[in-house]
Amino acid sequence: MSTPDGKKVRVTLVRSRSGRGRVHEACVAGLGLRRIGSQAELEDTPAVRGMINKVAYLLKVEEV
Repeated sequence: MSTPDGKKVRVTLVRSRSGRGRVHEACVAGLGLRRIGSQAELEDTPAVRGMINKVAYLLKVEEV
């Protein structure tokens, strides 16, 4: 499912995911992020936004 206007967000992992809960680690992995500094460009869907909101304290988010 993609947005009709094709909006994207760029997420960057800025804090370590180790030592976090399993759900938070899974959200980071689901966003396609592996290590600090890694980036992913994703469709701006409600599912992606939910995952971003859950682990927002680990990420930097930019509109593309």
